Amino acid sequence: MLILRSSPFSPFGRKVQIAANVLGLGDQIEVVAADTADPRDSIRRQNPLGKIPALVLENGQVLYDSRVITDYLDHLAGGGRIIPTGEARYAVLVMQALADGILDAALLAVYEKRWREPDMHAPKWLAHQGGKMERGLAVLEETTPAAPGAIPDVGQIAVACALGYLDLRFEGEWRSQHPRLVEWLDDFSVKIPAFAATRPA
Repeated sequence: MLILRSSPFSPFGRKVQIAANVLGLGDQIEVVAADTADPRDSIRRQNPLGKIPALVLENGQVLYDSRVITDYLDHLAGGGRIIPTGEARYAVLVMQALADGILDAALLAVYEKRWREPDMHAPKWLAHQGGKMERGLAVLEETTPAAPGAIPDVGQIAVACALGYLDLRFEGEWRSQHPRLVEWLDDFSVKIPAFAATRPA
């Protein structure tokens, strides 16, 4: 049994769980909650960065981060399932990188408000991260990802998780300016049941 160290609120952990589900590997993975803020949590030994997600293999080896883990899961499922081979591979990986970058900026903005006292918030820093999110969303709106099939690619999964996280932490503010992305996410939600199943409670 593989062990996924994650949190219900981690968009990167959610990406891994959706990937495992659409690849038919969900029953081979046990999800074990990790508290990255707790120095006693074993996540700091499993991943020296103390970050999630981390996938503990049966031989004890640990894989991190989500891009490495999803690549491994695709390999485990036979390869070329959520990460294409050949030239098509790079467009999918770039889409994943863009979605992950939006998430990185969103998380930094959330952490700024969560970990620093209100009078210590840095508006310039928050604006810098907001700009990354806005530019990334603008590109996704303009080049809207293709509608997912029964097995979405890892870029599509990453985009869905990024948008889901913006709904969770930023009250869906992105929606009013990105109607094509809203329509795309609605379609993804219908076609990929794992998206709803992994939505944070």
